Amino acid sequence: MFNTKKPLILIVDDEPSNLALMRQILGNKYRLVYAISGESALAAAEKHNLSLILLDINLPDMDGYTICNILKKNPNTEHIPIIFVTAMNGNQDEEIGLKMGAVDYITKPFSPSIVLARVRIHLSLVKAEILQESYQDAVYMLGAAGHYNDNDTGVHIWRMAAYAARLADECGWESKSKLLELAAPMHDTGKIGIPDAILRKPAPLTPDEWVIMKTHSQIGYDILSRGNSPVFKMAAEIALYHHEKWDGSGYPRGLSGEEIPEAARIVAVVDVFDALTMERPYKKAWSVEEAIVEIKKGSGKHFEPRLVNKFEDILPDICNIKKQWG
Repeated sequence: MFNTKKPLILIVDDEPSNLALMRQILGNKYRLVYAISGESALAAAEKHNLSLILLDINLPDMDGYTICNILKKNPNTEHIPIIFVTAMNGNQDEEIGLKMGAVDYITKPFSPSIVLARVRIHLSLVKAEILQESYQDAVYMLGAAGHYNDNDTGVHIWRMAAYAARLADECGWESKSKLLELAAPMHDTGKIGIPDAILRKPAPLTPDEWVIMKTHSQIGYDILSRGNSPVFKMAAEIALYHHEKWDGSGYPRGLSGEEIPEAARIVAVVDVFDALTMERPYKKAWSVEEAIVEIKKGSGKHFEPRLVNKFEDILPDICNIKKQWG
């Protein structure tokens, strides 16, 4: 069920007239709580699930900078956006506040329209950040679901995605590289439909088991294609085609050359590289040099030659990514 509660804002000011004015400006649109001192402001921030704090700098017991500093050092309150409200209007004062972690500055006497606009903007930014984090969590869970039964730690999908984004950059994708980095982790989502006994089998698969294993690309597409966002559309395309091969010998459609979407061609290269250089219960990790030799053997057969060449060109960056992800 969706949370329909209005955002809760803490207003901190020792002047009752200022609190009353803020209530007139914001009271119809938001839930409000008040504090008239630094001590009561800190207590309110701990007690309530706040969306925003409007904080006066000049308070009787401690200044707003000190309060902001305390809040930003507390794991329970560090995420709350703080807007300073002050009669001071020097650039230096504003700079100090922003360095402390405040997101904005409103100078007294303030216009109601300015207060409303600033509050609305920063609450929208918070909502957008929460949605982005939720979106990335959904991507991670779908990606991890595909590897739930195959002894994978979860690091593989994000490391491979970072490789894919770097190779896409080298291919001139520019801003679309970030899209690929989000889509690539979901390439094996369809494995959630493959029996555990097949995914975890230490011995080679039988022909009948291979038939079942190959269905994971279609299963992944069927799941991901239900999403309408660009990320899920790309992820569905990658899931379906990342086992196609440049010479047409892959599956499920037997596509060849540029019939295979470029996103899937990129993922095909980096997925194999990561699989080869990753230690598994049933195999030791290959060295980077050994993996590159193997990928070059597949150039023109399994992989697009242009991508193999570009991947080799950016190998120092790939090695740095590998170190970062462990």
